[in-house]
Amino acid sequence: MSVLTPPVSADDHSAGSNDAPVTLVEYGDYECPHCGAAYPVVQEIRRIVGPNLRFIFRNFPLAQIHPHAQHAAEAAEAAGAQGEFWGMHDLLFENQDALEDPDLLRYAAALSLDQERFTKELSSGVYADRVRRDFRSGVKSGVNGTPTFFINGVRHDAPWDLPTLFAAVEAAAATPADGRRSR
Repeated sequence: MSVLTPPVSADDHSAGSNDAPVTLVEYGDYECPHCGAAYPVVQEIRRIVGPNLRFIFRNFPLAQIHPHAQHAAEAAEAAGAQGEFWGMHDLLFENQDALEDPDLLRYAAALSLDQERFTKELSSGVYADRVRRDFRSGVKSGVNGTPTFFINGVRHDAPWDLPTLFAAVEAAAATPADGRRSR
């Protein structure tokens, strides 16, 4: 059984309450078609589970096969530095076929980011180390493809279709932190 290494921290991009009984972590690649297919699944689970779920996204760009993934991840980080990580995250997954630099700049404008700052940070690779840190944490956690999910720190090795992933999240919600099933 693979466990999340390092565990979730304040450095992670987090949506939802830190006190939520379930934390779902995704290692993803913005250009990966499987991650694109998982995106609406995760959105639906977040909608259904609501405040009982905290969602974390960590970058795992497979740059060898997805040439725009690294820069897209850096664009998400640059947007995050201006408080719009999740806005950029959503735009990147909703527009996977348009991840060239002009597209990234258009998304930054749509999010009302400081264009000069965004362009400068993206072109100089300010967030490349952050993306590499996420990637290395994925390797340490046993990630070898995307998307890879962890539920409460344990790798989810079952399929990630809506019924299966939702059932796993629900099972984790019914299991207290000490591992005993609630009644």
